[in-house]
Amino acid sequence: MEKKNIDWANLGFGYVKTDYRYVSNFKDGAWDEGALSTDDTVTLSECAGVLQYAQTVFEGMKAYTTEDGRIVTFRPDLNAQRLENSAKRLEMPVFPKERFVQAVLETVKANAAYVPPFGSGATLYIRPYMFGTNPVIGVKPADEYQFRIFTTPVGPYFKGGVKPLTIRVTDFDRAAPHGTGHIKAGLN
Repeated sequence: MEKKNIDWANLGFGYVKTDYRYVSNFKDGAWDEGALSTDDTVTLSECAGVLQYAQTVFEGMKAYTTEDGRIVTFRPDLNAQRLENSAKRLEMPVFPKERFVQAVLETVKANAAYVPPFGSGATLYIRPYMFGTNPVIGVKPADEYQFRIFTTPVGPYFKGGVKPLTIRVTDFDRAAPHGTGHIKAGLN
């Protein structure tokens, strides 16, 4: 597969729209079969659970091109497990782990032209996420959800390397016991 004409060496850590994303909807207690889509827009009610109560969880991983030209990801099954843990904590339906991994692989394959070449220093960032879609005005979980995966080629998060910084250590806890600091959620 021929790669897209992108200046891989100077790519920052930002969003570059790719051709396909994966979308699956949860309604009436079940996930639909899901599919790849070229539509990068999300249409929501102004009262959607994600907007009113931050009912959203997400993951992040990368795909790489190896020296022999293969495209690989690193342990997507562990990202699937963490998304499951995050969803359960926010009383969201679990997106099945096997389907999560398969959807990641399908999305990466569909966007293979955006996976940076070996040695470029860039990667294809993969963002699986799920959010409450139906209107929710009372404090309760949504009934309908959407699971999506988008990809974007990125350069290093810290261009030029990590710079040392001065920090202050306090007794303040960011994550309270039995709270949500151990999951990846929009409310963090």
